[in-house]
Formats: sequence, structure tokens, C-alpha cells
Amino acid sequence: MAQRVAVLGASPKRDRYSNQAIRLLGDYGHEVIPVNPREQEIEGLSVIHDISEIDGKIDSLTVYLNPKISSKMAQEIVSLNPGRVILNPGAESPDLEKALDENGIKYLHACTLVMLRTDQFDI
Repeated sequence: MAQRVAVLGASPKRDRYSNQAIRLLGDYGHEVIPVNPREQEIEGLSVIHDISEIDGKIDSLTVYLNPKISSKMAQEIVSLNPGRVILNPGAESPDLEKALDENGIKYLHACTLVMLRTDQFDI
């Protein structure tokens, strides 16, 4: 089932995992919303500069940010109220996880790429 997925920490660099996730999510038929404060376009998709600019429901928010950055964004992420948050390897954040727990937002420590390739991504 196709999901609406925001990629927080989206990179235009094709060797980065966030960029690979953008491409693979698209290949699997998901609607992909790259989020990066400095880019205009990534992999042919318009980039959202701040998650507060996202309109509508997000099924999955997949995070590719350093925990120092995502911790500061905890309230913005909670306000987005995604169906779930995927904390990719290296993006684990105790502060963010606490905020998600307190607001009843599901999260998991997982790799979006592995989840897609092993048919574990769909909610």
C-alpha cells in the first residue's frame, strides 16, 4: 500500500542513504517528500524546507539527521504527528524518542532501505 513519506535530512548526494531512500521509496510507489532547509530539488522532487510546511497527513517520517539536530526538532516532529517515525542507523535520539513516547507517536530503530527491500515497510 502506497504511503506518504517525508524524508527528514534528504540529501542531493546520490551516495547518501537518505538519497537512496528517496529513490527506493519512489521505486516502491510511495509519495516522497524530501525535507532539507537548503535544497530546492532532489531527485526531481520539490524539497520542503521545514516540516511545518508539509500539508496533510504523513504516514511515515524517516529520519536521517544527527541526533543533536533532531532533538532540537522534537516539537516540530510531534506537531507533524506522523503515523510513525523511522530512526535510521545513526539517527537514534533519546530526546526525540521521549517526545514521541509522551505524545503517543510510534517509532522504530530501523533502516528504511532494508525495510523496503525485505517487505517490512508497509504499515
